[in-house]
Amino acid sequence: MTKTMTKLTKIFLVLVVCAVPLVLLAQEPGIGLNPESLLKPATDSWPTYSGDYTSDRYSVLDKINKTTVKSLSLSWVGHLTAGPGASAGGFVFARGGGASTPTIVGGEGPEPPPNAPTTARVVGAILQVNGILYMSTPDNAWAMDARDGSVLWHYFWKTKGGTHIGNRGMAMSGDWLYFETPDDYLVSLDAKTGKERWHKVISDFTEQYFSTMAPYLIGNHLLVGTGDDLDSPGFLQSFDPETGELQWKHYTVPMEKGDIGADTWPNMDAARHGGAQTWGDGAYDPDTHFYIFGTGNPTPAYTPQVRLGDNLFTCTLIAVNVDTGKMAWYYQTGPHDTHDWDANQTPVLVDGTWKGKPRKLVLQATRDGYFFVIDRLTGEHLLTSKYGESANWAKPLNDKGQPYPNPEKDSTVPGSLVSPSNGGITNWPPPAYNPKTGLFYVPEHDSYSMYYLTETDPRGAMGLGGKEEDGVGSTGNSIDAIDYHTGKIVWRHTFPEGGGAGGGTGLLTTAGGLVFGSDQGGNFVAYDASTGKALWHSHIGGVSNAAETYLIDGKQNVLVANGDTIYDFVLNE
Repeated sequence: MTKTMTKLTKIFLVLVVCAVPLVLLAQEPGIGLNPESLLKPATDSWPTYSGDYTSDRYSVLDKINKTTVKSLSLSWVGHLTAGPGASAGGFVFARGGGASTPTIVGGEGPEPPPNAPTTARVVGAILQVNGILYMSTPDNAWAMDARDGSVLWHYFWKTKGGTHIGNRGMAMSGDWLYFETPDDYLVSLDAKTGKERWHKVISDFTEQYFSTMAPYLIGNHLLVGTGDDLDSPGFLQSFDPETGELQWKHYTVPMEKGDIGADTWPNMDAARHGGAQTWGDGAYDPDTHFYIFGTGNPTPAYTPQVRLGDNLFTCTLIAVNVDTGKMAWYYQTGPHDTHDWDANQTPVLVDGTWKGKPRKLVLQATRDGYFFVIDRLTGEHLLTSKYGESANWAKPLNDKGQPYPNPEKDSTVPGSLVSPSNGGITNWPPPAYNPKTGLFYVPEHDSYSMYYLTETDPRGAMGLGGKEEDGVGSTGNSIDAIDYHTGKIVWRHTFPEGGGAGGGTGLLTTAGGLVFGSDQGGNFVAYDASTGKALWHSHIGGVSNAAETYLIDGKQNVLVANGDTIYDFVLNE
């Protein structure tokens, strides 16, 4: 070997050795979410359910705007496979690649897991931190490279059973991830490897709660909610994100004589079995330490004769102090709900004006078709308006600004024609608010059903029983833009008839003057935030979650899911 060849060989070896750490660094999952970043508008990350604590789903990014959105193009498509035998790493189309990674299996269920589904449906938030995406479906969690869509690891939870209705996403603190399971466990994973760190019981499985909420991280508190379709009390819990130990538990119905709200139930037995589940994510005000969230329907849902009264704190906005779990204020948006409509819809915090003066507000559009503006420091009611055109179930507003149910629209033996149907004018997919336009954006679905009472003895109709609902039609779907100062709709983008019942997925709005959502034709759409005009679309099929946006390598990305498939878009520059 000549001296020249020897020298070249040494140079080559040095280059290879130097390159190895770079390759390993590029393949290593993102590390570390500083919880303080949640206090700032998200730019290069999407670190929590709605992007930041305000839950307004507004991004300050504007590289993609009304002018440039026409150049928005597909960057990659990633595919997820659920179940214990899944092999991570599969993707449909990507600019990069990745080797298959074995699935990590945990959980308390039987071995092998019976009838574990192999299909995934992403309906909740996808976290993005340091170039890594983190997503979950019932019993499954994944990490994916945000630059090319390749799967880095997959975790599967062996379940005991339970209601596998959906999963709204994960929370992150430092190097740790958290998600809920349908059989009522809180699981913590190592974000770098997907290996389980610990799991803790949320509620006893025999009580048949189900857990779908995306855990909500606030400092050293990890807030966890549950659902239940039986006659059980709702509650919100706070766990230590480091150890998983319970810090406090807040019941959302009165549990003892003398509790606030006990007089809104006929007796304590009715109250203690009254529902008010906490499966929806809320918003956090760091100035007051208030976590503000909505609660679910009262139970039994459709035979209200056994629970006469307003039924606090069902269908209610509640502010709790995150350090103590004590309620600071409440406002009931739906007293004595008789159709299982809930008020779990995401509240949005706005630092705005009211009658010309600065005011800290919380806005909420509820499933029953009404929009509310509340003072978020005190819970004072400021405005109620009806945004659901077809909603016909309520009496005129009372002196508290509350819609109260018309008994003629309860389930009856001959049947009652009611709007909305059980799915609601809107549902849990999150709304958005744009401070530049001053508009609140929410999907609207105007539908009608016949509600029949099938159990005339209310003692035989627990939970959601005692009725039959038959859908009879719809007058259309739309996306609405509401001026919170007046409650009036500034624009309504109505979808053409036919093409399915789309358009109801969650929304994203940006400083670029856009609202991202879907339509009834299987399109992912960018709308003009000021007018509602559709400016761009991509036909990806049924959009299943709310879009999100962030910067990676200086480029603004827009991410959205269709079931088990993740789509990433960037500007074609």
